[in-house]
Amino acid sequence: MTEPLPDLLIAPIVRAALAEDLGRAGDVTSEACVPANARLRAVFVARKAGVIAGMACTRLAIAELDPSADFKGVVEDGARVGAGEKLAWVDANARALLSAERVGLNLMGHLSGVATLTRAYVDAVQGTGAIIVDTRKTTPGLRALEKYAVRCGGGVNHRFGLDDAILIKDNHIAACGSVGEAVRRARASAGHLMKVEVEIDGLGQLEEALKYGPDVVMLDNFSLDDLTEAVRRATGRAVLEASGGVTLDTVRAIAETGVDVISVGALTHSARVLDIGLDAA
Repeated sequence: MTEPLPDLLIAPIVRAALAEDLGRAGDVTSEACVPANARLRAVFVARKAGVIAGMACTRLAIAELDPSADFKGVVEDGARVGAGEKLAWVDANARALLSAERVGLNLMGHLSGVATLTRAYVDAVQGTGAIIVDTRKTTPGLRALEKYAVRCGGGVNHRFGLDDAILIKDNHIAACGSVGEAVRRARASAGHLMKVEVEIDGLGQLEEALKYGPDVVMLDNFSLDDLTEAVRRATGRAVLEASGGVTLDTVRAIAETGVDVISVGALTHSARVLDIGLDAA
């Protein structure tokens, strides 16, 4: 199973989501209909099959409104579950549970959707040696959670932000004048722990890029034939990353060209929410 994120990182996101939902007056429906001291026991259930991520988000959402709530997970993040499978039991103050329900379900459903889609891509390339990675195309404010969900689905994280790796893209190259000059400058600036990656859009740029020793070359929107030729020409001098328009229908063929890494923005920007419900027990 994936190492869980510390509650310290998750709690501010959960609090912000609760504050957004509670608004200026709190949960007026629960306060009008439910006695203040009522208790409610309920179970979280997967309505569809998938991979679970974000259990801590739900636990923390409930705990924020009822610190005495008893939350017991039945499965862990990263688990594959079937439709109808129970995920967790909770016993809490009824008002608190009802007020926290939507925030908990929104976060767990979204993150489980990311994990489920990631697992589909990982399964599709099984046996090829290629790894599936995410991108920075994440929901603002949710990057740490979404990249965690990718790991729960068996994927690997690309850089987290602008500060943890040098990634030279087409506009950087335009500003520098050439691929080679951009990589040369980056290599001269990078410390010994900083990776340098450069994006190219054709085979004609490959040798120029490799001459200056990048750690990774991103092959952007290459055809399958050009990916195969790039692998042949690079002969292990850099990690090769295929990127651009990757789908579940095309990812296997891309992996079979011999590239090392396939980056998929859809993992985070296009994952469908996994349907998860809360039922009173």
